[in-house]
Amino acid sequence: MHALKSFATGRGNRVVIISVIIILLLRFVFIPFMGLMPQDAYYYFYAEHPALSYYDHPPAIAWLLKLFTELLGRKVFVLKLADTFITSISVIAFYRLARLFLSAHRVQNAFLLYVSTFMVTILCLVSTPDTPLILCWTCSLITLYQAIFRQKKIYWILAGIMMGLAFDSKYTAVFIPAGLILFLVLNTHYRKLLLTIWPWLSMFIFAITILPVIIWNLQNDFASFRFQSAGRVESMSGYHINIKGFLGVIGHQSAILMPVLFFSLTWLIYKTFKKYRLRVLQIPSEKLFLLCFFVPLFMGFICLSFVYWVKLNWMMPAYISGIIWVSTYFTGKWLRRQLLFSGVIHILLAVEVIFYPFPVKSDDTWVGWPQLASKVQQLRSTAQNTFIFSADDYKTPAALSCYSHEMIYGANIIGKPALQFDFIGTNLQALTGMDALYINSVPQLKNDLQQQKTDSAALEGYFDDITELAPILITRHGQLVREFLVYKCRNYNPGGRGNKELGIRN
Repeated sequence: MHALKSFATGRGNRVVIISVIIILLLRFVFIPFMGLMPQDAYYYFYAEHPALSYYDHPPAIAWLLKLFTELLGRKVFVLKLADTFITSISVIAFYRLARLFLSAHRVQNAFLLYVSTFMVTILCLVSTPDTPLILCWTCSLITLYQAIFRQKKIYWILAGIMMGLAFDSKYTAVFIPAGLILFLVLNTHYRKLLLTIWPWLSMFIFAITILPVIIWNLQNDFASFRFQSAGRVESMSGYHINIKGFLGVIGHQSAILMPVLFFSLTWLIYKTFKKYRLRVLQIPSEKLFLLCFFVPLFMGFICLSFVYWVKLNWMMPAYISGIIWVSTYFTGKWLRRQLLFSGVIHILLAVEVIFYPFPVKSDDTWVGWPQLASKVQQLRSTAQNTFIFSADDYKTPAALSCYSHEMIYGANIIGKPALQFDFIGTNLQALTGMDALYINSVPQLKNDLQQQKTDSAALEGYFDDITELAPILITRHGQLVREFLVYKCRNYNPGGRGNKELGIRN
């Protein structure tokens, strides 16, 4: 505490502290203004259908959201509060981790760099598996440090549990035990630990902790493992070099870290490689430990980006040790630039969240979902023996499901893969002969005619008659921001009817 007070009185550091306070306050301000995101709704859909694991991801995010909504109620605010609470604990854990490696002054640098990132803001405001992953990943590094460098045997057991819980959050956590083995193999001083029982006991406990995921996959023909491995390999760009994918990664990673921090990390990787080249054994033990949990994940996804679109959040765990590593080289001037840049970005984000001056032409938006749900329920109230479904990935059905008190169906209604909607035991045969309302988002607000043709082809054969109703239009401040096409579909047949020609009547 004394160190923090000294830091706050230093020249130029008051501006830094003010910037951090603004960033933290803005994150809490966002909570009541930030509406439901499709990701919030989808993972809450997980929580509403308890299982050992799920098709896209392991179960930790479902456990988290179920706990909070059971205690505090089924509200969008509660979902955001759960994310913010867990991320706040992650921030404290990060500070604790940084203290193991850095002096008091450098710990402050690392902490300020970490809380300034847009990554922390995303974790606070959007429910994703990364929220529990980041906490468990950070705690895994703390326990592994204590086990290896402080030689506290009990921490090997705790490390196994935390690594397992990280894997129960997201499959990316496989890089933690891999990083542990890499460190022990490369470091001559601690390599002897591989000849003891402790690392292997930790791995055994890790294996026990991930049993829910293993059992679910065994019960479901390894559906999740296949989706996250072979399924993604099949969707690669034929191993052709894709420069746009690489540039996309550079763009969105510099956005979530802020450019100052991101390019400092990449430059430092280059300088470290240039200094040591293949002389890895000369890297100091603690620095090598940090690098083993940063470089493989970071560089692995950078390389993958040339053949596959790497998503914005995949590299987040790497930055936990990466930021601690880079903070030792950050000067006060560059730290102030990072924090001031972050403060400006967060103020602009606050303006967008509260006033929405620039509509997001994507389904990945917090605007329009409650209005859509209200209007769909109005249509539903006038149509007896009618179910509701949507086939635009998971977003519209998950959002509608979150706001309603009935089942909203996914793309499996018309014979298409429907992610977790395929694994909740839905009996499509029970819907035979029922009418349906089909809701389809038009995120770009254009090409309605082309979208109607696409919808006609998708619905063909599953219903006797399809009638296009008036679209649902969502406006804000007098401006059209969302559009949803609506179809009344009569007499559902789960098996389809082959080549029967159907059209859509207006």
